[in-house]
Amino acid sequence: MCGIVGITSSKEVTPRIISSLKKLEYRGYDSAGLATLSNGNINEVKCEGRVDALEKNIIQTKISGSIGIGHVRWATHGKPSSINAHPHSSEDVSVVHNGIIENSTILKKLLENKGYKFKSQTDTEVIVHLVTDYLKKNNLKNTIIKVLKKLHGSFALGIIFKDQPDLIVGARRGSPLAVGYGPNEHYLGSDSYALKSMTNKISYLNDGEFCILKKDQVEFFDADGTKVNKKILNLSKDDQNYEKGDYKYYMAKEIDEQPITLKNCVNEYIDKHNKEINIYNFPWKINEISSVILIGCGTAYHSCLVAKYWFEQNTSLDVRVDIASEFRYRKIKFKKDCLYVFVSQSGETADTFAALDLCKKNNVKTCAVVNVVESSIARDADLVLPIHCGPEVGVASTKAFLGQMLVLYLLCTKLSYEQKSINKKDYQKKIKDLLSLSKSAKNTLNIEDKIQTLGKDFANSKGSMFLGRGYSYPIALEGALKLKELAYVHAEGYPAGEMKHGPLALIEEGMPVVVIAPRDEHYKKTISNMQEVISRGAKVLLITNKSTDEIYSENIWEQIEVDAISDELIPFLTTIPLQKLAYYSALDKGYDIDKPRNLAKSVTVE
Repeated sequence: MCGIVGITSSKEVTPRIISSLKKLEYRGYDSAGLATLSNGNINEVKCEGRVDALEKNIIQTKISGSIGIGHVRWATHGKPSSINAHPHSSEDVSVVHNGIIENSTILKKLLENKGYKFKSQTDTEVIVHLVTDYLKKNNLKNTIIKVLKKLHGSFALGIIFKDQPDLIVGARRGSPLAVGYGPNEHYLGSDSYALKSMTNKISYLNDGEFCILKKDQVEFFDADGTKVNKKILNLSKDDQNYEKGDYKYYMAKEIDEQPITLKNCVNEYIDKHNKEINIYNFPWKINEISSVILIGCGTAYHSCLVAKYWFEQNTSLDVRVDIASEFRYRKIKFKKDCLYVFVSQSGETADTFAALDLCKKNNVKTCAVVNVVESSIARDADLVLPIHCGPEVGVASTKAFLGQMLVLYLLCTKLSYEQKSINKKDYQKKIKDLLSLSKSAKNTLNIEDKIQTLGKDFANSKGSMFLGRGYSYPIALEGALKLKELAYVHAEGYPAGEMKHGPLALIEEGMPVVVIAPRDEHYKKTISNMQEVISRGAKVLLITNKSTDEIYSENIWEQIEVDAISDELIPFLTTIPLQKLAYYSALDKGYDIDKPRNLAKSVTVE
């Protein structure tokens, strides 16, 4: 959600800023822009739409420079347009901004009273005029300190100055910001992914800090202007050449990568020789934990819902699931013997990070389940459990969802064994089942032709429902979310037993309904609920697992069978057909599957 790139160098920077902005497209955006310094002037080019359009405009205007900032914007204040796109500039200052300035209306009135004119509808433009105003009576460092203290809300900032030909200021509160190091040049980025093509040496700003970058020098400061020393991290370069290959969309590739990413994650955590789950550096004794709260947003929240069933089934721990955006606005009774687990693909989800920050302030136990180990959530949590999925570019999460579920299952299984809720035989049986999971996921991918045909029916429907019980209920929620995200079709996930309590009124002739009914303890009840839906005219797609038993129902529209596997691991397999269903529904409509409208990959504003 919004992306920042800045480069100060002795060489031309415009093509590299454009290249880095393209790497940030996965975050979701609606406009783009770039500003450079050359010949003593700030030169700005902006447009509504994609970075490709910005690149064409830059070629036409021929702007250049050895210092510049670029931005992809996801609209908060002001509709998507070239005027509201970043950077925002005065004659002396140009600013790019991720986040929201909550007191922008008040600041705008104060600045207008001083004679400043506003061109855009954005909150960001107040920063431009504030900096311009303070520079009249202060040096640059004091200007930044005073401006940041005036701003309420969240931000990551990149600022260049007409009179500072090789200097970029970066600042962070809430939204992430990274600094990269290169030979006779330095970089600013809203995440390391945008900078990896130029450097693998990265430092991260903490909340309240700002930095001053020159091509041959980097300085970090706290909110009061005191110098701060930073560690330089060496990042792996393995992910920097992640491309679509022969796939039309990243999402298709990422769905197909799931067997290997599951295998990689299992290999990271399981000692096959000793039949042991290894969670290194676990900082607490098992008797110090009596409850678990799982916290996430969107797809990550759904992974937490699945994990709740696992924790209840296998441990004696009390377990609760919370939506991160609601968590810190309630009167939480924090407990020292509770483990608070935060789940986020990017590790930068603003609501989840804010919930973690609240927990840290109350000195409770925190654990991060993330895909990006250098992220803000990972750096702040007491324990980090990576999902080892590699880069995920498609906005609608697929392989990261399975990775989140897998790590939560590994954590649950380890805790259940350590607290003696399950015996060694059951523990090792679960490990054995995990070792076969990747193969079963690979087999489940062989449903291409049938799903492709079904996608047309869902794409052209007025709406649809996804039903399940037990472990399958959160998977129904996730399946409905994917269809909404990608095909823009109204879809709802429900517990199958809840249909008769209201939602059944929505069923009409020909409506497509997905019923997830593996042969578990809920199977017969779910099939009965399915028959209620069929009798009202719905077309039912049944997703179950292979069995010698017959289906206890007639008039099923279509049926997909996944491998027979332990009941606890079935959610990993039943998820895959739902991902492909959403993908082909969107493909049938001709939508941009990797960049669904109005959405962002890394949601860095509340």
